[in-house]
Amino acid sequence: MPAEIRRTLLHVENTFVDGGKAAEHPLKLIAAMAVIKNPWAGQGYVEDLRPAIRDVAPGLGAALTQMIIEVAGSGDAVEGYGKASVVGLGGDVEHASALIHTLMFGNHYREAVGAKTYLSFTNTRGPANAPIMIPLMDKHDAGRRSHYLTIHTAIPDAPTADELVIALGASIGGRPHHRIGDRYQDLKEMGGDVDNPAGV
Repeated sequence: MPAEIRRTLLHVENTFVDGGKAAEHPLKLIAAMAVIKNPWAGQGYVEDLRPAIRDVAPGLGAALTQMIIEVAGSGDAVEGYGKASVVGLGGDVEHASALIHTLMFGNHYREAVGAKTYLSFTNTRGPANAPIMIPLMDKHDAGRRSHYLTIHTAIPDAPTADELVIALGASIGGRPHHRIGDRYQDLKEMGGDVDNPAGV
């Protein structure tokens, strides 16, 4: 059975001034969210989550991706991306993980924006109005710190105990005045190896 969607929401914010200084290129952050019935609600411990993942994740990934693209204007316009899920207090964190940590969900978004990096993520449990934190990174370069961003929002009446909030996030642009360098600069200064940053 496809996702039982109670409602969808769009969160869009534009930053024109940051740190008291006007942004040369304003930053746009976009979150597409769906409040859905937890497909495992009321079933107790479920050993095999795959059947519901196959039923729910593909359509949800496609729908949220389309919401992002409609606001961004195109997949090419998206620079940073990420995902998040919050399960209500009647569910398991594994339920929050299940629907976003599958290629059947994430590949809709990756392909639509032409991404090379993995989708950064959070998966948490909480009550209605719980923080929804969507971490972002550059879709092509995981070491590009200018695009390490977090969309922070909440839905006053979701998730209820038997619901999930599933979200995708996007940025058009990076932090307006990013000035901390990137990981490659750090590695060079530390005498490290870009291909083996942990030195193991």
